[in-house]
Amino acid sequence: MKNTLSSLGFNAVMSASAFALTMGMAATASAQSTTSNITGFVTSETGAPIANAQVSLENTSTGFSRSISTDNNGAFVIRNLSVSGTYNVSISADGFQGERVEDISLTLGETSALNFALEGGSELDEVIVVAQRNVLADIAIGPSASFGLETLQNAPAINRNIADVIRLDPRVYIDESRGDINSVQCVGQSSRFNSITLDGVAINDSFGLNSNGYPTERMPFPFDALDQVSVEIAPFDVQYGGFTACNINSVTKSGTNELHGGAFIDYTDDGLRSSKVDGEDTATDFGNYDEIRYGFNLGGPIIKDRLFIFGAYEKLEGANVFNRGALGTGNFQVSQAELDDIIGIANNVYQYDPGNVPSNFANSDEKILVKVDLNITDRHRAAFTYDYNDGNNTVRSDGDSDELEFSNHFYQRRSVLESYVGSFYSDWTDNFSTELRVGYLTLDNDQTPVGGTDFGEFQIRTPRGATVYLGADDSRQANDLNYDVLDFIFRANYDMGNHQFSGGYERKDLDIFNLFIQQAQTETRFTSIENFRNGIAEQVEFNNAPSLNQDDAAASFGYAINTVYGQDEFSLGDLTLVAGLRYDWYTSDDLPTENPDFVADYGFSNSQNLDGKGLLQPRLGFTFDATDELQFRGGVGKYSGGNPNVWISNNYSGNNVDQVGARIRDRDVGIDLFSLNYTLAEDGVPNAPGYAVPQQLADQVATGEGSNFELNYLDPDFEIPSEWKYSFGATWSPDFNTGEPIFGGRWTFQGDLLYSDAKNTAIIQHGDLEQTGTTVFDGVTYPTYDSVRLASYVLTNSDVSNEAFVASLGASKEWDNGIALTLGYAYSDAKDVQPMTSSVANSNYQNRAFVDPEEQVLSTSNYNIKHRFTGSLSYTKDFWDNYDTRFFAFFQSSSGRPYSRVQDVASSDIYGFTPFLNDGVILVPGTERNEFSGPSWTKVDLKISQDLPGFRSEDRAQVFMVIDNLTNLLNDEWGVLEEPSFPRLLRPGQDFSTSVDASAYEIRFGASYDF
Repeated sequence: MKNTLSSLGFNAVMSASAFALTMGMAATASAQSTTSNITGFVTSETGAPIANAQVSLENTSTGFSRSISTDNNGAFVIRNLSVSGTYNVSISADGFQGERVEDISLTLGETSALNFALEGGSELDEVIVVAQRNVLADIAIGPSASFGLETLQNAPAINRNIADVIRLDPRVYIDESRGDINSVQCVGQSSRFNSITLDGVAINDSFGLNSNGYPTERMPFPFDALDQVSVEIAPFDVQYGGFTACNINSVTKSGTNELHGGAFIDYTDDGLRSSKVDGEDTATDFGNYDEIRYGFNLGGPIIKDRLFIFGAYEKLEGANVFNRGALGTGNFQVSQAELDDIIGIANNVYQYDPGNVPSNFANSDEKILVKVDLNITDRHRAAFTYDYNDGNNTVRSDGDSDELEFSNHFYQRRSVLESYVGSFYSDWTDNFSTELRVGYLTLDNDQTPVGGTDFGEFQIRTPRGATVYLGADDSRQANDLNYDVLDFIFRANYDMGNHQFSGGYERKDLDIFNLFIQQAQTETRFTSIENFRNGIAEQVEFNNAPSLNQDDAAASFGYAINTVYGQDEFSLGDLTLVAGLRYDWYTSDDLPTENPDFVADYGFSNSQNLDGKGLLQPRLGFTFDATDELQFRGGVGKYSGGNPNVWISNNYSGNNVDQVGARIRDRDVGIDLFSLNYTLAEDGVPNAPGYAVPQQLADQVATGEGSNFELNYLDPDFEIPSEWKYSFGATWSPDFNTGEPIFGGRWTFQGDLLYSDAKNTAIIQHGDLEQTGTTVFDGVTYPTYDSVRLASYVLTNSDVSNEAFVASLGASKEWDNGIALTLGYAYSDAKDVQPMTSSVANSNYQNRAFVDPEEQVLSTSNYNIKHRFTGSLSYTKDFWDNYDTRFFAFFQSSSGRPYSRVQDVASSDIYGFTPFLNDGVILVPGTERNEFSGPSWTKVDLKISQDLPGFRSEDRAQVFMVIDNLTNLLNDEWGVLEEPSFPRLLRPGQDFSTSVDASAYEIRFGASYDF
């Protein structure tokens, strides 16, 4: 029953500094918290509990009010409170002087503790406390970070993406090397293992194709619609699920009794982009482009105190820029003369125009969000959120440092999303409350080559070892994804004295249609430009359904994840314990098509799914208020979730029955393309190489018999992957009343230790190989293998556990002169057996370094950032007429990306087996996978804003400037990101690649108006 940390002082520090380390993590269903709670005790001055005291609460923005009575212990809990707006809380009791605290702000997903010690006297005499009431926003039982509206509005969020804000947490690394993808990598794990929730329902990439973690091209909801965001890395509350890396939980704004809103516009172009990075001219890389974003938001009452609406709209009209060209114009390995020769051959010999080497393509993005809130009574309220996003990008597929694509080989990604979320909150009694939520999401994802799909992919090897690509990208020749997600969530809470019982049931239904056929229009490889001229190919590949109707090869399946859970949160003085159980299980009626040849070779069916598989997840956590200024927290729990569904989808489409592959290969003499017969050309194009399919390949596919097409299947003994998490942390908020202006006053220091031990991690292995012996190469003994069954890849569990240790520290302070500071550091040592970087089984198996391709060896994760320092410094000052000038700088310095050193040797010469293994993936003797680290990366971003008079005295106009990578603006050799190209392997003589996207500064100018 302590009063710790000043109420608004603490919340102001958390909001302005944006650095509240709290905790979060979970399992497999995906609903997260959208509300906050207020709890506390009412006692007399002597500490005796006061029963039946009246606790009255009012939201000053919406008029929502609630009154309850304290129990025999003087305790009270008010649940299901919206985080929008501020609250006044009043206490009254017979024979005691009343007390009221005003303007309390709540933090998403957390419980604020309000403890009252009433003085004797008349209850009519009320003490009003403003901005200094003692409130402790409970640090969630595990590591996390919360970001309030002030940070969202003022941080240098140049991408208008929550990734721009949550990177303040040093445990969260944003990969900025790939344009505006900005994948979020938490505690050394892939973004595929994150979950993103909006108003309590997952809006993350449910299929697992995207690197940004979203199902869409960019963040699928307007940035100005956000009210609060939290990053939860390991919460021990059983309601959290659907991720093993982190959950990014967002809630949107609501309408209020006052009409309010705003509008913004910002702009950039090639003249506001860096012209030089590390001494290299980049002005010609990006070409001429401009980019504009604009939007508005509006909220207000439909019925005062009862029904409210809020809406936000945002539009981007921009450009995807590329820094690739001929030798001397993009640090590339192909001369302009060679490119001109390839273009001439393509046009004159093959009657195909491959396009040019593009510097940019136009893109767009449109978002709409509407939210309606209804205060039904003082005990019941409801909310409904509608979200729409239609966005596209033009991107490159083969963009490594030794690859170059013509424009028609680039592909357009377009995603259209619609999401509906309805929530109903009820406080049936002072002790019993429920929450009911239903969500429905549809996604239509289309990926189409810029030049269409009538011409297949050609790959031409050049004299300096680079590969030039033209025609339709091999993975986008037949690529279409649609899925629907239906979420149902029901939770109940019952408060009984020191115990707060909670439980719930959740169900997520997922229905997927995924058409993915590589080489559906053929892929043809040439070993030289001269062979390309003469039509002599090394190999030609073709895949399709035996019916030659592409839709027959699509994966169409669904499943449901069911969850039940229960827990007890109880207090033992200053110690609070949370103990619970969560159980997830899968149900599905859809099975992959059975392959008779597989059954004959393996003795079991490839027709496997996840039906009936489940996982029990115990959780135990604690918080301990050691003093008024020091709190400890920790716990242990089992978690699951985040494994991409695309890995499961491969088993439905890659069964060698519904989809079959065929190939012609001759590495010695080559294949004379002009001597072959062709078929399946589209109307209006030549029946010739590239445009049509060799007749012998089409005939082979039509028989259902293919070559070098590995069947994908699920291990019949597959277990649901899980992770045990162990955490311990502390928050210390001393008030150094020294009178010293810099270091005196209230500080907040936080630290967390997190260890995770993964079980049954999903990996890809060959199902057909058996070791036949060993061979010695360059003094090293390697295993040799033979394919003794139908060639296959199996999605199975690793026998070796992934593990990670993360230690983080943080400090924050706000001064009365308008300065606010945060500092953070995280040490990470994350290890895995396979990085699982791809959506395709073959790529997951190939894109890594090893000594033995079948090995299960724990090594540093591709996503591990060993050391990461972050900081923010903001300053607000009204230099003239009470109109604020704001400076907000973000700083980060991160260790380099891990990589492996590999030999430039042919894998098949060592291991002795087919199908094909990539060359250049065998570790240099005496080294380990990802043993080495690239150069560190340091940069500073800055936002400067100036308030201006509005049309009304209470309105605010603002002009602003955001500088991404101010360090590069100050010196072109600063802020440069160098790293090994994907898949994080370096051969002898190969150097790091410079990410111009991340290294080149960019400036945006904008204006906004709020009323």
